[in-house]
Amino acid sequence: MTSAPRALLAVDAGLATTTVSLLGRPGGRWRLLGSLSVPAPADPDAVATVLAGRVAAADRGLADRLDLQPGDAPELPRLTSRTPPGQPLVVIAASRRAVSLLQDVATRTPWHVHAASPETHDPREMTELALRPGVDTLLLGCSDPPGPDERGALDDVAALVGAVARRRPELRIVLAGPIAQLRAWREALGSAAEPPPPDAPYADASRSGEPTGEAPDASAATGAAEGAEVADAARIVHAPPIRLRDGPDEPLREILEGLLPRADVTRHVAVQSAISLADLLDLRLELVDIGLDGGLRVMASPGVADGGPAGVAVRTAAGGLAPMEIDDRAVESVLAWTTGSLDRHRMGDRLLDLRARPWADATGEGARRRLAAARAALARLAAVTTDLGALPTPDLTILAGGAFAAAPPRAVALALADTIRRTGATQVALDHARLLGPLGTIEDPDERRSILRDLADDLLAPIGTVVVVAGAPAGRRANQRVGTLTFVDDGPTPAIDLHGGEVAFYEMAPGARATATLEFRDAVRFGRRARRVTVPVSGGVGGLAVDLRDVPLRLPERRDRRRAALVHWDQLAWPGTDR
Repeated sequence: MTSAPRALLAVDAGLATTTVSLLGRPGGRWRLLGSLSVPAPADPDAVATVLAGRVAAADRGLADRLDLQPGDAPELPRLTSRTPPGQPLVVIAASRRAVSLLQDVATRTPWHVHAASPETHDPREMTELALRPGVDTLLLGCSDPPGPDERGALDDVAALVGAVARRRPELRIVLAGPIAQLRAWREALGSAAEPPPPDAPYADASRSGEPTGEAPDASAATGAAEGAEVADAARIVHAPPIRLRDGPDEPLREILEGLLPRADVTRHVAVQSAISLADLLDLRLELVDIGLDGGLRVMASPGVADGGPAGVAVRTAAGGLAPMEIDDRAVESVLAWTTGSLDRHRMGDRLLDLRARPWADATGEGARRRLAAARAALARLAAVTTDLGALPTPDLTILAGGAFAAAPPRAVALALADTIRRTGATQVALDHARLLGPLGTIEDPDERRSILRDLADDLLAPIGTVVVVAGAPAGRRANQRVGTLTFVDDGPTPAIDLHGGEVAFYEMAPGARATATLEFRDAVRFGRRARRVTVPVSGGVGGLAVDLRDVPLRLPERRDRRRAALVHWDQLAWPGTDR
């Protein structure tokens, strides 16, 4: 945007729903006038017309000041972000260990990963996997030098992938390690298998396949993918070998992410919004997005001194609400958070329905199942992003995604506390109008920051504050007091008893601020060990949650006991529940 119109549209086109928001500038400041979500695919123009008509009917004077006519709404300037369908990535290596290392890296990307090695699949199964319709990218890797467990099958695997590549000229192949130097690879693929020259440019790994001389910025963290080179740029991308002892291989992850479209993809551009918002609010900020086909986790921090704001992001298909393939593992992960009585077969059917019609059955029992699926997705996202979970507790946690739209605010806060667990206090808010994606498409950071400043009061719906304390003894007797909670707002309030191993909610209106003091008989963990903890808290529609359960959360293994514990906490979060 080069000029500031009086009104504009913000469109987030997701796989499950499309959200259209109408932004207006009635008094020199941008405000959110309204938003509307409809099942996808939907025509944003038709939604914009309905939305503008509702605004005009509610406040004719406001519509006149903005020169807003419902019939002209589709012509308004718009910011659009989208979520493309997930794409499969076949990962092949010569040993179970090697393919596991590659899979760990690929799982931290939006690709839907299908892994195979000679130890888990026979040659026919690996060939069928690589030739499967819809697969257009394959990752083949090894360590350098190849490990003892790889040497016996590496030539066979390289020859198999080379033959597949020759059969499918459109297949894009990422070679991690010295695969191109193997005779079996060269003989199977022919002339296209020639290794790249030493001075080849870095791999852009874009859909066009044209090298640009720099590595793609696949996350908010910067850094070049050193050693990544292009040969036969439209087909074969050379990447560094897999590492045996180090953590996730960032250069390889950047290359894999760069193979996917990202110019206006919601989970890519929302990172920029999160970083700008952290700097604007001067808060450490976490963004957690759970979508139908994948998830996003961002940790952003404001600029300090001469340094600008920074962020680290992980986009992963593992964070999807409904996996692309509903298998026993996916069903069990949702059943683990379910308080109902569905068996595996019926839960599998419900997940298939959720995958096929994600907007349907969003109330009542359907809302409970949807939130159970969201809990499972949050748990998978936390498992993939342990490095982000080790960072200090953010001041503000923003949740995004339609999975949280139909659940009570306390249930949403409890789902976050159940899965993204760490000691500390964090404010929780919801990106209710799904604006972070569209606003992230504004390329100019100053312009993006300006509109975020105007929309700061409208952008987020406050859920409340979650305080997690670890190490509080559960006690041998039920309801045994282990400490007290007091508030200081306009004046001190009476002490409230705290019970070990429990979570409790307290009313605290949106906009209210106070200082909470927690005192315990024994030392507890709250970033550090202490018997007395004082933290600032703010209110929301869900109030204040104080969680004294284990970190990480330990639930009973037996299904009946686990369900009983979940039902007990469920009664706190879902008012009127009779279970």
